[in-house]
Amino acid sequence: MRKLVASLLLCFISSGVFAQFNNPIIKGWYADPEGIKYGGTYWVFPTYSDAYNKQVFFDAFSSKDLKHWDTHHDVLDTSAVKWAKRAMWAPAVLQKDGKYYFFFGANDVHQGEVGGIGVAVADKPEGPYKDLLGRPLINDIVNGAQPIDQYVFKDRDGSYYMYYGGWGHCNVVKLKSDFSGIEPLPDGSLYKEITPQGYVEGPYMMYRKGYYYFMWSEGGWGGPDYKVAYAMSKSPFGPFKRLATILQQDSAIATGAGHHSVIHSAADNKYYIVYHRRPLGETAANHRVVCIDELFFDKDGHILPVKMTK
Repeated sequence: MRKLVASLLLCFISSGVFAQFNNPIIKGWYADPEGIKYGGTYWVFPTYSDAYNKQVFFDAFSSKDLKHWDTHHDVLDTSAVKWAKRAMWAPAVLQKDGKYYFFFGANDVHQGEVGGIGVAVADKPEGPYKDLLGRPLINDIVNGAQPIDQYVFKDRDGSYYMYYGGWGHCNVVKLKSDFSGIEPLPDGSLYKEITPQGYVEGPYMMYRKGYYYFMWSEGGWGGPDYKVAYAMSKSPFGPFKRLATILQQDSAIATGAGHHSVIHSAADNKYYIVYHRRPLGETAANHRVVCIDELFFDKDGHILPVKMTK
C-alpha cells in the first residue's frame, strides 16, 4: 500500500499536478489557519503566533490566486471582546444571511474561569468584527474537552454543527440558527463526545461524495511531531475510526506540521489544505508559518498523504 501511495505521489510530482505556492504564503509568525473562499476571493484567518499575553488580536489575508496576498490588520481584538483578556486563537469563519461570523477561543480557560469559545460578527470578511453575545458561547469544560479549536460545519440540511475541544477530547454541538447558543442534537443530547484514537486538538469536518471527513491534529503543538490524521463516516456524528496520517513533518522542508483547515474551490473542484509548520532550524514553540498545498484523493475517496512544498 505504501509503495502504491509513493508511486501515485511521484506521478503527481512528475506530471506537474501539484500547484505551485509561495510557501509560507504570508510573512511573520502565524498558526492555526482557517481558510475559506468567499465568492472569487480566498481568505485565511490565522492565530497570531506569540506568547499568550501578546496573542490578543487577529489579522486576515486575502488573495485572488493563492499566490499574492493582501493583509488586513487587526480584524478582531480584545477591545471588541470585553471578556477576552489573553490568548485569542484558532478562528473559524463563515458567511450566513449577508453577515460574516468569526468564532474564536480566548483566555486559555479552565473550569470556573471566564473564557472559552466566542463569536463575533461583521458586515465584511475583513471586519471589523464585534462581539455577538457579550459572553462566551461555550465556557464550561464538558466531557473533558477544553472549549477551544472550534470548527463550524454547515450540513446538507442547513444545520450548523460545531466541533471543538482540546486536552485530548472532542465534542460536537448543534448551534442555534442565530448562533446565540446551542440546541439539542438529533439524539437529544447537548454535547456529544466523538473523540477518535490519537486525537489531541484542531478538529475539522467536511463532506465529499457521500462521506463526512473528520480530521484532527495529534502530537504536541510546540514540537516537531505535530501532525494531522483523518477518519471517514456516513454520519456527521461518527463513529470516526482513525484511517491514516495525512500531514506530518518532512526532514527536507519543515517540522511541526498541523492544525489545518481545507478550502474547497467549487469553480474547479479543487481542495487545498491550509496549515502551519515550523521552518527547519526553528525550535521556539511559537515560530510557526502558514502554508497551503493541494489535497488529493484516491479513487475510493481516501485522502492521499500531503506533499509539503516550498
